[in-house]
Amino acid sequence: MRMVFLFAGMAMMASGPAQAAEVYGGVLAHDIDSPLTHGGREGGADFQLGWRGERIGALSFIGAPSPYLFGSLHSGGDTHYAAAGVSWRIGGRLFLRPGIGIAVHMRSDDGVEDGRRTDLGSRVLFEPELSLGYQISVRMAVEASWVHLSHAQLLSRQNPGMDSVGIRLNYRLR
Repeated sequence: MRMVFLFAGMAMMASGPAQAAEVYGGVLAHDIDSPLTHGGREGGADFQLGWRGERIGALSFIGAPSPYLFGSLHSGGDTHYAAAGVSWRIGGRLFLRPGIGIAVHMRSDDGVEDGRRTDLGSRVLFEPELSLGYQISVRMAVEASWVHLSHAQLLSRQNPGMDSVGIRLNYRLR
């Protein structure tokens, strides 16, 4: 499965600079305890690196979202994942960016039984996210971001979900 995401990412990056709108990186608090999850087991930080494409004109009937792809590495080595989806930038200098995607996590189930890790119930998960951002300059923006991983109990009854919150820095390529 890792190879699928590696090749998908390479294909998207190789599609040329005309398709690449921005790249971003961020640091998020991993697996926080929130009203949406039973988190807080893993802790640590997520280091994210991602890409967003130009708006998809063919999807103007749903607001012409932008595609995205990112990878997230966990500082504790527990739940690494890759995600792909679409997001909408709403606003001007101060903006809101809701998004929805699919994620695949890349960890074993070791540690689930003794409560050290969160059992997400499925390798494939929904990945809704929400960011509040500020455009610092023509090319730079900063976002406060929330990312949720869950399968909404569609794939099994086990579904505690996982939330991460933090900061992302975006760099527009052109």
